Amino acid sequence: MNEQPWIAMDEYLCDRTQVPDETLEAALKSSTDAGLPAINVAPNQGKLLQMLAQLRGARRILELGTLGGYSTIWLARALPADGTLLTLEAVDHHADVARRNIERAGLSSVVSVIVGDAVDTLKAFVRDGIPPFDFIFLDADKKSYPDYLRLVLRLSRPGTVIVADNVIRGGRVAEVDSDDLDVIGVRTFFDMLAADTHVSSTAIQTVGSKGWDGFSISIVS
Repeated sequence: MNEQPWIAMDEYLCDRTQVPDETLEAALKSSTDAGLPAINVAPNQGKLLQMLAQLRGARRILELGTLGGYSTIWLARALPADGTLLTLEAVDHHADVARRNIERAGLSSVVSVIVGDAVDTLKAFVRDGIPPFDFIFLDADKKSYPDYLRLVLRLSRPGTVIVADNVIRGGRVAEVDSDDLDVIGVRTFFDMLAADTHVSSTAIQTVGSKGWDGFSISIVS
């Protein structure tokens, strides 16, 4: 599969729809220098997240999977001055890099990076009765997407938007008999969305600098 035309198209689109951003470039460089995996969203995907959060008028955002904070910065820029973004990260080193990037972006006042197992953290949020979120971005380990969905739905309210990344897996999600735990997790996630009458969902497959993948968008009713 020749991905070069996809990459060239992404580069063209980013060149025509975005202005150079030293803060975001610095976040990517510091993540690379720190040895983090290059699994962050592409620039045009990051801007899409920001725009979706702005369209929603989000004041409270939840992110699962901080990595180096690249998508966190995009999302936090959609918030009003008194907004809040909580981002969950399992790896201490990743969280340290993300905090530095978020501080450099001037967003430490609205972003909190919480380290630990995301399921445990979400259960604590539910137990403590924290206010619901307006926008939720799932971008952590895919095998746990069903667990994440069960919990974030309890942290949602009518109108909450839930975006889940990496739900195509190079087309492998269509393989009924796959033994890949990530594929199984995503397929179960889709089964749960389909069965929930209080959630309206769609999913889009994409090609680009991140290969063949895609995302789902759901709105809680």
